[in-house]
Amino acid sequence: MVRLDTLACHDQLKGAAMSQYFDMGDTTPWNPSNGASRMFQRQVAVFEAELGLPSGIGPMENDECQISPKPFETFANALLAEHRRTSHTIWLALSDGFTATVLVLAERAGIKVDWAQHGATPEAPFEDVQVSTVTGMSAPADGEVWAEGLREKARQLGQRMPH
Repeated sequence: MVRLDTLACHDQLKGAAMSQYFDMGDTTPWNPSNGASRMFQRQVAVFEAELGLPSGIGPMENDECQISPKPFETFANALLAEHRRTSHTIWLALSDGFTATVLVLAERAGIKVDWAQHGATPEAPFEDVQVSTVTGMSAPADGEVWAEGLREKARQLGQRMPH
């Protein structure tokens, strides 16, 4: 059995990096731990498949990852639109943290996320609408309530995301 403190010390002695860098040009919007970075990158792949769009987030090489601004802007806005179109509690629970993290990265990178476009009335029909056994179909949240909740989650995450 390997003790965690021994493993951590061994990794430090080998010069293993303790964090990774998500860079956009000369800017580093995020410098997470290796574990958070791995989880985020796996979620990127899930949401790229779900949205059918590339994220603009490149592969991690030598503890650095480049983010391409235009594809990332498209991805962030598509993710926000998809988040707005659903009222499915489980889908939202699974996607809230990832969506908020993407919004923090977008803000730090100076990428415009068009909240107004996704606000009170989404252009596309609602998808993944949850049907409640008690009340029937659930209604999507009011646009301003939805946006404010997601903005607050992103604000709270942003305070804890090193860059």
